Amino acid sequence: MTLNWIDWLVLTATLLTIVGYGTWKTRNNKSAEDYIKGGNSTKWWTIGLSVMATQASAITFLSTTGQAFSDGMGFVQFYFGLPIAMVIICLVFIPLYHRLKVYTAYEFLENRFDLKTRSLTAILFLIQRGLAAGITIFAPAIILSIVLDINIIYLNIIIGVLVIIYTVSGGTKAVTVTQKQQMFVIFAGMLAALFIILNLIPDEVSFTDALDIAGANGRMEVLDFSFDLENRYTIWTGLIGGTFLMLSYFGTDQSQVQRYLSGRSMKEMQMGLIFNGLLKVPMQFFILLVGVMVFVFYQFNPSPLNFIDASTEKVLTSKYADDYRNLQERQNTLYLEKQELNMALANNPENTSVRKQMMLLDSTDRAHRLEAKFLIKKAIDPDYATSYSTLQNKLNGLDPESEAYVNSRAELTSLYKDAAKDTQTNDRDYMFIRFVLRHLPVGLIGLLIAVILSAAMSSTASEINALATITSVDLYGRNVKGEKDDAHMVKMTKWFTLGWGIMAIIIACFADLAENLIQLVNIIGSIFYGNVLGIFLLAFFFKMVKANAVFIAALITQAIVVIGWWYDWMPYLWLNLFGCLLVIMIALMLQVTMRNKTETVL
Repeated sequence: MTLNWIDWLVLTATLLTIVGYGTWKTRNNKSAEDYIKGGNSTKWWTIGLSVMATQASAITFLSTTGQAFSDGMGFVQFYFGLPIAMVIICLVFIPLYHRLKVYTAYEFLENRFDLKTRSLTAILFLIQRGLAAGITIFAPAIILSIVLDINIIYLNIIIGVLVIIYTVSGGTKAVTVTQKQQMFVIFAGMLAALFIILNLIPDEVSFTDALDIAGANGRMEVLDFSFDLENRYTIWTGLIGGTFLMLSYFGTDQSQVQRYLSGRSMKEMQMGLIFNGLLKVPMQFFILLVGVMVFVFYQFNPSPLNFIDASTEKVLTSKYADDYRNLQERQNTLYLEKQELNMALANNPENTSVRKQMMLLDSTDRAHRLEAKFLIKKAIDPDYATSYSTLQNKLNGLDPESEAYVNSRAELTSLYKDAAKDTQTNDRDYMFIRFVLRHLPVGLIGLLIAVILSAAMSSTASEINALATITSVDLYGRNVKGEKDDAHMVKMTKWFTLGWGIMAIIIACFADLAENLIQLVNIIGSIFYGNVLGIFLLAFFFKMVKANAVFIAALITQAIVVIGWWYDWMPYLWLNLFGCLLVIMIALMLQVTMRNKTETVL
């Protein structure tokens, strides 16, 4: 789809204004104090917005809205642990960081343990955050490249270069001051989108009616109190796993720590985090609500079976074209039935019979969409189509009561799941941007694309700024010998910023889509965060544990967590709690063993 010139003007002006403002505002940063810590002059509300902007990447708006469209509001439970984590960080982490006047979170670990523990923890951060930085560029780039028909390599480079310009120029302060403008663009864009969506819904359907329709289709179930470990999003995973993830992210991840270390006082830092804790959950709820309202919009307007137009075009030019068209006709008939039921519900919200019928039709709609993914997968992957045909023929010759039949059915189910997760069929992250491009007015389209790119830039800037700081202060500054005055450290940090920016672009160019982008980022974090948090908790609360025990425990824990994730031992959010407790237990056991050996030798 080609953008109107007005949309290009709005998009270009918004992005260039943000980059230009950040570069100009911080053009005089000369000292390491200014460049790395932002001169310790940031006010609490700026800290709060900066912290939110760092976490609110483009993935938040592309994936969270798609998550709500497909599964409803339950994802908000993921953030329930965030306010708890903010309080703990304000009471424990910030006072220590402020008293020690650290540039990075990992300086504290050297004071408590030794240089090798500090370096190991810094390296763990560099691995996970380096990958995440590439994904935050790649996520909007791959989607916008398809919907706007622009080469993804060009988009990766454009986003990366824009971020590099002001981040290299102004350091931490540049990141912080630009994130205020980026959050303004984000809030304005999402509010405008919700207003327009509600106006596109039929006049006789009120906002309350729209919520009723979403609820009747299972999209308004916010709280899940089940203890099912197979369920990724329950109130327990949010309060327990989410708390540990947020403690790790906001308390030990330099991309966030660097935001509040720039505060003018400890009180400003604490107020900034509390501000974030109070506003973040409502913000995520609002973004999910936008996705749910898009779902309601499509209850009154025809929707595609798959939101990736390029994939639909491929299947319609394949031998499966007739099957796909027949499926689309069935979907159109289903849409007419749903439209009639939705209007009936709007007129009589208490009609339980209508609600039951709507749930059945929603199940049929999900089945149609899965079938569409399956046909697309067969069209784009001949080997997959052959595997399916071979299995189907095998099943036809087997006794339905036999073990071989059961095993073959399981293999067939696995093929369907593969189709649902494939890069070219998994359309959840494309839903919102396709809706924006097809149904929103000229000018607002440019603003919403600017929202997506602003979010990508804000989180990427924080990440490469933090990566450069860790590389400069924790690795280069402490492990490379020689005189390093203030000017030298600023110069090296700028070079490291440039290097990590280029690395993020390279990772983005070689990245690939997962089942859901926001889940991918959280999975990467969960693999590392629990271990790192455990190291910090050992430093804070277990004075008997010494450096060697922690260092060895951290290596062992990281290996076990990676194995646990690879073999899917538990939902990824629980990896945070698992890694945290595991490193603490191993370190305690090692310390006792080492102490006993020492006493035996003596």
